[in-house]
Amino acid sequence: MTQATSRLIFVLSAVVSLGPLSIDLYLPAMPSMVTVFGTSVDRVQLTLSSYLLGFAFFHLVCGPLSDRYGRKPILLAGLSVYVLMSVLCALSDTIEELIIFRFFQAMGACCAPTLGRAVVRDVFPPEQAVKALAYVSSLMALAPVAAPSIGGLLLLYGDWSLMFWALALCGVFVMGLVIFCVPESLPEKQSLHPKQITQNYLTLLKSADYMGNVLTAACMYAGIFAFLSGASFVLITFMEVKTEHFGFYFVCIVVGYISGNLFTARIGYRWQSRKVFRLGISISCGASFLMVVFCLMQWFSVLFVVVPVAFVAMAVGIVMPNATAEALRPFAHMAATASALMGFIQMEAAAASGLLVGMYLQGSPLPMALVIFGTGCCAVLCYWLILPSGSRKDNV
Repeated sequence: MTQATSRLIFVLSAVVSLGPLSIDLYLPAMPSMVTVFGTSVDRVQLTLSSYLLGFAFFHLVCGPLSDRYGRKPILLAGLSVYVLMSVLCALSDTIEELIIFRFFQAMGACCAPTLGRAVVRDVFPPEQAVKALAYVSSLMALAPVAAPSIGGLLLLYGDWSLMFWALALCGVFVMGLVIFCVPESLPEKQSLHPKQITQNYLTLLKSADYMGNVLTAACMYAGIFAFLSGASFVLITFMEVKTEHFGFYFVCIVVGYISGNLFTARIGYRWQSRKVFRLGISISCGASFLMVVFCLMQWFSVLFVVVPVAFVAMAVGIVMPNATAEALRPFAHMAATASALMGFIQMEAAAASGLLVGMYLQGSPLPMALVIFGTGCCAVLCYWLILPSGSRKDNV
């Protein structure tokens, strides 16, 4: 790997990190926001769900725009929106205002992972894309490690709004990286005619190979998000973990995710890709099933929640780079559109899992555990029922 390639991977990792950073940084503040805004848990959860909805829907717009006008201009436009909305989030006086501004903040943030994946597909040949995506994901995972800890520390010196000021500064920093370090990589311009855009999306939706990879990855991602949406209430409120210590438990989760990414990057090119895929799905189902058993036995311990989720995160780290590379492989001519639809489906699945956890999470981690296990089972079904049998055969 050349120095220029390593630098590009580092910069793209910083770009795509805005997404998880915008979710994880303010997680420690969510319980206190219930009191500050004089509202309920489910209303505070809506600040997360609205972010996911905005993140999901604007994928469908920024992908075709990028396939027409280029990766860099659309990425910079999205980051500008992100910075502005982060400031407005920090200035919100009511929970309703925060919910609305979070939606538009996500519209700007979603350009980062969508176009980051597209740049990887543009720049790297197919056989190297899996490794590149795995390295990007590994570096990106440092954001969830640091974000909750930083969020907990910020709460010692200010209130929840301080976190959104920090996100605005991060957005400005990433804009600088994009301006000076990210090349324009659009291979060929696509039409913005509604008929052509519709045809492109229909082509993707009709591809069993594409949809099998995307839906399997979306279910796996939804499992991790079920934990993220309920973690602060389970660990801080139910298990009485101190706010400033909350972030440390995320280290185990992210170590699991990074381990899965590095396994894919180091071993994936020697193993047959579908063998790696099946390994990840099996780990996810097994670990989440154990967490359900622990909850049913009423063995309520931080370790009995965090350790199984760490293995689920490892499974996601194994599956996601493979699924992304395989899904985008046949669609180099519209990589941003394919990446956008993938991101849209992932975010919709994540929003659904977060909504389920928010609706039923009352006094026990069991609802969260059941949702995580359910998403793992759905991933198995998508892999075996949707992905064509030829694509499930081991291949290099």
